[in-house]
Amino acid sequence: MATCYRHPSRETGVSCSNCGRPICPDCMTTTPVGMRCPECAKQRTQVRRMRDMPTIPRATYALLVINVAAFLAEQGQFSVYSSNSLHGTVINEGVLFRAAIAEGHQYWRLVTSAFLHENLLHIGFNMYLLYLLGMMLEPAIGTVRFAAIYFTSLLAGSFGVVFATAAPSLGASGAVFGLMGAAAVELRARRISVWQSGIGGLIVINLILSFSLANISVGAHVGGLIGGALAALAVRTADSRQLPALGYLACLALAAVSVAGAIAISHASATGLA
Repeated sequence: MATCYRHPSRETGVSCSNCGRPICPDCMTTTPVGMRCPECAKQRTQVRRMRDMPTIPRATYALLVINVAAFLAEQGQFSVYSSNSLHGTVINEGVLFRAAIAEGHQYWRLVTSAFLHENLLHIGFNMYLLYLLGMMLEPAIGTVRFAAIYFTSLLAGSFGVVFATAAPSLGASGAVFGLMGAAAVELRARRISVWQSGIGGLIVINLILSFSLANISVGAHVGGLIGGALAALAVRTADSRQLPALGYLACLALAAVSVAGAIAISHASATGLA
Protein backbone atom coordinates (compact mmCIF):
# COMPACT_ATOMS: atom_id res chain seq x y z
CA MET A 1 0.00 0.00 0.00
CA ALA A 2 1.15 3.53 -0.74
CA THR A 3 2.35 5.78 2.07
CA CYS A 4 1.63 9.46 2.63
CA TYR A 5 4.12 11.67 0.82
CA ARG A 6 4.43 13.86 3.95
CA HIS A 7 4.32 11.05 6.49
CA PRO A 8 6.17 8.02 5.01
CA SER A 9 5.29 5.81 7.98
CA ARG A 10 1.53 6.09 7.36
CA GLU A 11 -0.13 3.82 4.81
CA THR A 12 -3.06 5.22 2.85
CA GLY A 13 -5.38 4.35 0.01
CA VAL A 14 -6.32 7.96 -0.79
CA SER A 15 -4.58 10.18 -3.34
CA CYS A 16 -4.81 13.90 -4.03
CA SER A 17 -7.41 14.48 -6.74
CA ASN A 18 -5.19 17.11 -8.36
CA CYS A 19 -1.59 15.89 -8.29
CA GLY A 20 -2.18 12.22 -7.49
CA ARG A 21 0.17 12.02 -4.48
CA PRO A 22 -0.93 9.66 -1.67
CA ILE A 23 -2.16 11.48 1.44
CA CYS A 24 -3.09 10.39 4.98
CA PRO A 25 -6.13 11.69 6.93
CA ASP A 26 -4.10 14.46 8.57
CA CYS A 27 -3.08 15.79 5.15
CA MET A 28 -6.48 15.58 3.46
CA THR A 29 -8.48 18.68 2.64
CA THR A 30 -12.01 18.18 1.38
CA THR A 31 -12.82 20.23 -1.74
CA PRO A 32 -15.71 20.20 -4.23
CA VAL A 33 -13.50 18.14 -6.58
CA GLY A 34 -12.29 15.56 -4.06
CA MET A 35 -9.56 15.20 -1.47
CA ARG A 36 -6.49 17.34 -1.95
CA CYS A 37 -3.04 17.55 -0.39
CA PRO A 38 -2.03 20.69 1.56
CA GLU A 39 -0.18 22.24 -1.40
CA CYS A 40 -2.98 21.70 -3.93
CA ALA A 41 -5.65 22.77 -1.42
CA LYS A 42 -4.07 26.23 -1.36
CA GLN A 43 -4.54 26.62 -5.10
CA ARG A 44 -7.69 28.34 -6.25
CA THR A 45 -9.29 25.85 -8.63
CA GLN A 46 -12.26 26.61 -10.81
CA VAL A 47 -14.95 24.00 -10.28
CA ARG A 48 -16.33 22.72 -13.58
CA ARG A 49 -19.85 21.34 -13.40
CA MET A 50 -21.37 19.26 -16.17
CA ARG A 51 -23.87 21.98 -17.05
CA ASP A 52 -21.03 24.50 -17.41
CA MET A 53 -18.96 22.34 -19.75
CA PRO A 54 -18.94 22.99 -23.49
CA THR A 55 -21.97 21.37 -25.08
CA ILE A 56 -20.71 21.51 -28.67
CA PRO A 57 -17.81 19.15 -29.46
CA ARG A 58 -16.48 21.30 -32.27
CA ALA A 59 -13.41 19.22 -33.10
CA THR A 60 -15.48 16.03 -33.28
CA TYR A 61 -17.98 17.60 -35.65
CA ALA A 62 -15.20 19.11 -37.78
CA LEU A 63 -13.48 15.73 -38.10
CA LEU A 64 -16.74 14.07 -39.06
CA VAL A 65 -17.37 16.67 -41.77
CA ILE A 66 -13.84 16.36 -43.18
CA ASN A 67 -14.02 12.57 -43.33
CA VAL A 68 -17.44 12.58 -44.99
CA ALA A 69 -16.36 15.27 -47.48
CA ALA A 70 -13.29 13.23 -48.42
CA PHE A 71 -15.43 10.13 -48.85
CA LEU A 72 -17.85 11.99 -51.13
CA ALA A 73 -14.91 13.26 -53.17
CA GLU A 74 -13.86 9.64 -53.75
CA GLN A 75 -17.19 8.65 -55.27
CA GLY A 76 -17.33 8.17 -59.02
CA GLN A 77 -13.61 7.51 -59.26
CA PHE A 78 -12.97 4.83 -56.67
CA SER A 79 -12.42 1.14 -57.34
CA VAL A 80 -10.90 -1.65 -55.30
CA TYR A 81 -7.18 -1.30 -54.69
CA SER A 82 -4.48 -3.87 -54.17
CA SER A 83 -0.78 -3.68 -53.38
CA ASN A 84 -0.02 -3.20 -57.08
CA SER A 85 -3.01 -1.20 -58.24
CA LEU A 86 -4.53 2.06 -57.04
CA HIS A 87 -7.47 3.76 -58.74
CA GLY A 88 -8.96 7.21 -58.44
CA THR A 89 -7.19 10.55 -58.07
CA VAL A 90 -8.18 11.08 -54.44
CA ILE A 91 -7.10 7.59 -53.43
CA ASN A 92 -3.93 7.73 -55.53
CA GLU A 93 -2.84 10.98 -53.94
CA GLY A 94 -3.83 10.19 -50.37
CA VAL A 95 -3.46 6.50 -49.53
CA LEU A 96 -0.45 5.49 -47.41
CA PHE A 97 2.21 2.99 -48.46
CA ARG A 98 5.96 2.75 -47.97
CA ALA A 99 7.07 3.29 -51.56
CA ALA A 100 5.34 6.66 -51.82
CA ILE A 101 7.09 7.84 -48.67
CA ALA A 102 10.54 6.52 -49.58
CA GLU A 103 10.66 7.13 -53.34
CA GLY A 104 8.26 10.02 -53.80
CA HIS A 105 8.83 11.80 -50.47
CA GLN A 106 5.06 12.19 -50.27
CA TYR A 107 4.91 12.67 -46.51
CA TRP A 108 1.41 14.15 -46.59
CA ARG A 109 0.09 10.61 -46.98
CA LEU A 110 0.81 10.02 -43.30
CA VAL A 111 -2.11 12.38 -42.60
CA THR A 112 -4.37 12.20 -45.66
CA SER A 113 -4.73 8.41 -45.54
CA ALA A 114 -6.57 8.76 -42.22
CA PHE A 115 -9.36 10.75 -43.91
CA LEU A 116 -10.02 8.26 -46.73
CA HIS A 117 -12.24 5.18 -46.60
CA GLU A 118 -12.81 2.18 -48.82
CA ASN A 119 -16.60 1.92 -48.73
CA LEU A 120 -19.75 2.97 -46.87
CA LEU A 121 -19.38 0.29 -44.20
CA HIS A 122 -15.79 1.33 -43.57
CA ILE A 123 -16.53 5.02 -43.04
CA GLY A 124 -19.80 4.29 -41.25
CA PHE A 125 -18.16 2.18 -38.57
CA ASN A 126 -15.27 4.59 -38.05
CA MET A 127 -17.47 7.68 -37.91
CA TYR A 128 -19.87 6.03 -35.49
CA LEU A 129 -17.02 5.30 -33.07
CA LEU A 130 -15.53 8.76 -33.62
CA TYR A 131 -18.88 10.33 -32.75
CA LEU A 132 -19.38 8.24 -29.60
CA LEU A 133 -15.84 8.73 -28.31
CA GLY A 134 -15.77 12.41 -29.27
CA MET A 135 -19.04 13.14 -27.49
CA MET A 136 -17.66 11.51 -24.36
CA LEU A 137 -14.06 12.72 -24.43
CA GLU A 138 -13.98 16.19 -25.96
CA PRO A 139 -16.35 17.90 -23.46
CA ALA A 140 -14.39 16.31 -20.62
CA ILE A 141 -10.89 17.43 -21.63
CA GLY A 142 -11.51 20.36 -23.96
CA THR A 143 -11.33 20.86 -27.71
CA VAL A 144 -7.63 21.70 -27.97
CA ARG A 145 -6.53 18.70 -25.89
CA PHE A 146 -8.89 16.44 -27.82
CA ALA A 147 -7.49 17.63 -31.16
CA ALA A 148 -3.91 17.20 -29.95
CA ILE A 149 -4.59 13.64 -28.86
CA TYR A 150 -6.47 12.83 -32.08
CA PHE A 151 -3.70 13.93 -34.43
CA THR A 152 -1.01 12.33 -32.28
CA SER A 153 -2.97 9.08 -32.48
CA LEU A 154 -3.41 9.53 -36.22
CA LEU A 155 0.33 9.84 -36.84
CA ALA A 156 1.13 7.01 -34.43
CA GLY A 157 -1.34 4.89 -36.40
CA SER A 158 0.38 5.83 -39.66
CA PHE A 159 3.70 4.78 -38.15
CA GLY A 160 2.11 1.48 -37.19
CA VAL A 161 0.92 0.98 -40.77
CA VAL A 162 4.36 1.57 -42.26
CA PHE A 163 5.99 -0.56 -39.58
CA ALA A 164 3.65 -3.50 -40.12
CA THR A 165 3.20 -3.69 -43.89
CA ALA A 166 4.24 -2.35 -47.28
CA ALA A 167 0.67 -2.65 -48.60
CA PRO A 168 -1.55 0.45 -49.04
CA SER A 169 -3.67 1.48 -46.09
CA LEU A 170 -6.39 4.04 -45.46
CA GLY A 171 -9.01 4.85 -42.84
CA ALA A 172 -9.51 6.76 -39.59
CA SER A 173 -9.33 3.65 -37.42
CA GLY A 174 -5.83 4.40 -36.12
CA ALA A 175 -6.95 7.76 -34.74
CA VAL A 176 -10.19 6.23 -33.43
CA PHE A 177 -8.23 3.55 -31.58
CA GLY A 178 -6.16 6.37 -30.12
CA LEU A 179 -9.33 7.93 -28.73
CA MET A 180 -10.18 4.59 -27.12
CA GLY A 181 -6.77 4.56 -25.43
CA ALA A 182 -7.18 8.19 -24.35
CA ALA A 183 -10.64 7.47 -22.94
CA ALA A 184 -9.24 4.57 -20.91
CA VAL A 185 -6.50 6.82 -19.47
CA GLU A 186 -8.98 9.57 -18.63
CA LEU A 187 -11.39 7.16 -16.97
CA ARG A 188 -8.65 5.67 -14.78
CA ALA A 189 -7.49 9.16 -13.81
CA ARG A 190 -11.03 9.96 -12.68
CA ARG A 191 -11.25 6.64 -10.80
CA ILE A 192 -13.97 5.29 -13.07
CA SER A 193 -13.87 1.63 -14.02
CA VAL A 194 -12.68 1.18 -17.60
CA TRP A 195 -14.63 -2.08 -17.80
CA GLN A 196 -17.89 -0.87 -16.32
CA SER A 197 -17.82 2.12 -18.67
CA GLY A 198 -17.66 -0.23 -21.65
CA ILE A 199 -14.42 1.24 -23.05
CA GLY A 200 -12.34 -1.74 -21.93
CA GLY A 201 -14.65 -4.19 -23.68
CA LEU A 202 -14.73 -2.00 -26.79
CA ILE A 203 -10.93 -2.02 -27.00
CA VAL A 204 -10.69 -5.79 -26.49
CA ILE A 205 -13.39 -6.61 -29.04
CA ASN A 206 -11.88 -4.35 -31.67
CA LEU A 207 -8.39 -5.75 -31.10
CA ILE A 208 -9.74 -9.29 -31.50
CA LEU A 209 -11.43 -8.28 -34.75
CA SER A 210 -8.23 -6.58 -35.91
CA PHE A 211 -6.22 -9.79 -35.56
CA SER A 212 -9.01 -12.07 -36.80
CA LEU A 213 -10.36 -10.42 -39.96
CA ALA A 214 -8.59 -10.04 -43.28
CA ASN A 215 -7.76 -6.65 -44.81
CA ILE A 216 -7.60 -4.99 -41.39
CA SER A 217 -4.68 -2.69 -40.61
CA VAL A 218 -3.40 -4.16 -37.37
CA GLY A 219 -0.47 -1.75 -37.36
CA ALA A 220 -2.75 1.29 -37.52
CA HIS A 221 -4.94 0.00 -34.70
CA VAL A 222 -2.14 -0.95 -32.32
CA GLY A 223 -0.05 2.12 -33.16
CA GLY A 224 -2.99 4.46 -32.74
CA LEU A 225 -4.05 2.84 -29.46
CA ILE A 226 -0.58 3.21 -27.96
CA GLY A 227 -0.13 6.74 -29.32
CA GLY A 228 -3.48 7.91 -27.99
CA ALA A 229 -2.88 6.44 -24.54
CA LEU A 230 0.58 8.02 -24.31
CA ALA A 231 -0.71 11.38 -25.52
CA ALA A 232 -3.58 11.38 -23.02
CA LEU A 233 -1.24 10.35 -20.22
CA ALA A 234 1.15 13.18 -21.11
CA VAL A 235 -1.66 15.75 -21.21
CA ARG A 236 -3.16 14.51 -17.95
CA THR A 237 0.24 14.50 -16.18
CA ALA A 238 1.10 17.99 -17.40
CA ASP A 239 -2.29 19.33 -16.30
CA SER A 240 -1.89 17.82 -12.84
CA ARG A 241 1.35 19.76 -12.45
CA GLN A 242 -0.21 23.00 -13.70
CA LEU A 243 2.00 22.92 -16.82
CA PRO A 244 -0.44 22.29 -19.70
CA ALA A 245 2.05 23.47 -22.32
CA LEU A 246 4.26 20.48 -21.52
CA GLY A 247 1.40 18.18 -22.44
CA TYR A 248 1.11 19.73 -25.89
CA LEU A 249 4.89 19.57 -26.32
CA ALA A 250 4.80 15.89 -25.42
CA CYS A 251 2.10 15.29 -28.05
CA LEU A 252 4.21 17.16 -30.58
CA ALA A 253 7.23 15.03 -29.66
CA LEU A 254 5.23 11.80 -30.03
CA ALA A 255 3.94 12.96 -33.41
CA ALA A 256 7.44 13.89 -34.56
CA VAL A 257 8.84 10.52 -33.50
CA SER A 258 6.01 8.76 -35.36
CA VAL A 259 6.69 10.70 -38.56
CA ALA A 260 10.45 10.19 -38.32
CA GLY A 261 9.98 6.48 -37.63
CA ALA A 262 7.63 6.05 -40.60
CA ILE A 263 10.07 7.80 -42.93
CA ALA A 264 13.02 5.78 -41.65
CA ILE A 265 11.21 2.45 -42.06
CA SER A 266 10.01 3.39 -45.55
CA HIS A 267 13.55 4.22 -46.67
CA ALA A 268 14.94 1.10 -45.04
CA SER A 269 12.34 -0.97 -46.88
CA ALA A 270 13.23 0.67 -50.20
CA THR A 271 16.91 -0.17 -49.74
CA GLY A 272 16.18 -3.74 -48.71
CA LEU A 273 17.04 -3.30 -45.03
CA ALA A 274 13.47 -3.94 -43.79
